[in-house]
Amino acid sequence: MKISSELLDEVVAHALENPKIECCGLVAVEPRTDGEPITATRVYPAVNIHASELKFEIDPMEQYRLTETIEAEGWEIGAIYHSHVRSEPKPSQTDLNFARHVGRVEWIIVGLRAGQAPDVRSYLIENGQVREVALEVT
Repeated sequence: MKISSELLDEVVAHALENPKIECCGLVAVEPRTDGEPITATRVYPAVNIHASELKFEIDPMEQYRLTETIEAEGWEIGAIYHSHVRSEPKPSQTDLNFARHVGRVEWIIVGLRAGQAPDVRSYLIENGQVREVALEVT
């Protein structure tokens, strides 16, 4: 995914607002074209209804409204982002289970290990298989 430094900064800032619970949100992208990297257009922070350090979930009505807003702009959901408050930014078993019920999107994870700068990585999770993909920051 191509993403501006400003949009990536928004994701990290959301993670740092309350580093004791996982943050979450959506990243809108321009419509996909075969063979071309997707380009982020806007970040949509959401509320983690669990307010948990171990898992996240966006309220279904909030996710519906965000999806409607994104589609009204002519964009698509390109990524779901969230933070890991005590670990590296790698998909957890909870993430893998959740990904089974979501379409093809990237999973952007912000790792917030104590004493370290935030570490951001992106993954595709398909059929239980995890593949790290590049975030091209522009």
